[in-house]
Amino acid sequence: MNIRADWPLELVLERAAHESASVEVKDAIDATVRHLNSGKGRQRRGGKALIRSLEVARLRACEESEWHTVQLVQDAHDYCTGRTLRPVLEERFRLFQDAGRREINRGWVAGMFAAVAQGVESMGRAVLEKGEAHTAAEFFAALTSALEDGKFVDAPTGHPGRYRIVRGTAETALWLERVFRDRIDVEDAADAARRIVMTPEALTLLANEDAGLHLFKAVELKRKSQSLTAIRRVIDDISATETDLQRLIQAQPWMFGGSFLAASVRRRLVPGDEMDIPLLRGDGSLHVVELKRAMSAHILKRHRGAWVPTAEVHDAAAQAINYLVGLDENRERIRTEFGIETRRSSAVVVIGHPAAHPDVSEETVADVLRTFNSHMCRVDVMTYKELIDSAERALGYDTRTMA
Repeated sequence: MNIRADWPLELVLERAAHESASVEVKDAIDATVRHLNSGKGRQRRGGKALIRSLEVARLRACEESEWHTVQLVQDAHDYCTGRTLRPVLEERFRLFQDAGRREINRGWVAGMFAAVAQGVESMGRAVLEKGEAHTAAEFFAALTSALEDGKFVDAPTGHPGRYRIVRGTAETALWLERVFRDRIDVEDAADAARRIVMTPEALTLLANEDAGLHLFKAVELKRKSQSLTAIRRVIDDISATETDLQRLIQAQPWMFGGSFLAASVRRRLVPGDEMDIPLLRGDGSLHVVELKRAMSAHILKRHRGAWVPTAEVHDAAAQAINYLVGLDENRERIRTEFGIETRRSSAVVVIGHPAAHPDVSEETVADVLRTFNSHMCRVDVMTYKELIDSAERALGYDTRTMA
């Protein structure tokens, strides 16, 4: 936060001290002014200490019930923290010698208003001349669209000092923002859309349907690749918890072939059950993902000369089965309240990693779980390696080669 400390602030504080009748309040305000003037040379000193000093002065005024002084100190506080602009402060407190309103401010406002009015008039005439509007509603809609385009004003390099507004830019920016937010999930969708629409080369590329489509696919592919790389690092970390894994994997529902249910919905599907990742698959069926530990989980043990799943695997599968039982028992309520059909629900448990069992081959781990799954009905158990391998096949390459 940029904290302002300047001469107008000092004048407001001096007025607050003059208005106060309390010695304690005057002392607190004077301490704030002393801090303000304790900078090097002619510079005034701000910082968080100035804000704290103002808050102390405001508290002292409150204790003395000097509400007019409280307001003055609060105005100073608002100015310091940027909630009140300097022209507003100068006009409100008549900080200049003539105690009148500054003519320069009035002229600036008048000039801005005249410029805006002239711009709107010019845009309105352009709309009428092009015959884009036949009714008052159509005219205002076209004018509003043109004004929205003004936010993306362009400065042509070949015409120094001149600017232009490209019609349709705002609509393109809105479309890009929605694509980024809903499909590609960039950090700041609005900022990314603004940068693209204000770059003629990028707009030219997007105007080509095939090139634009390939661009979006490339961005989405890169995002998924980076996500898998991050997930792989957490999986390989023996200290990683289920929460660490869930935080990353729940943001990538494509790995399981579904779309993620909103948090507000998944918490209320079945009373008492908090499912890790409930997904809606393409056929409308509900698919429950239960995430367990990766490298720190022991999923196989020797029993009568053969490798079998451990109790940890059986407990995880039983937990998933209980989720499905709850979905079955609450089927009518869930369908009525959320419009989700749970009759064909299924579940997958992701647990362990072959690398956690160096004495067992990866093929043996897969065979044991495959046999275990063949005796289950609606629940499958898989390792995190299987999950990553499946996701990489969906992308068409090994993400480790993209690091």
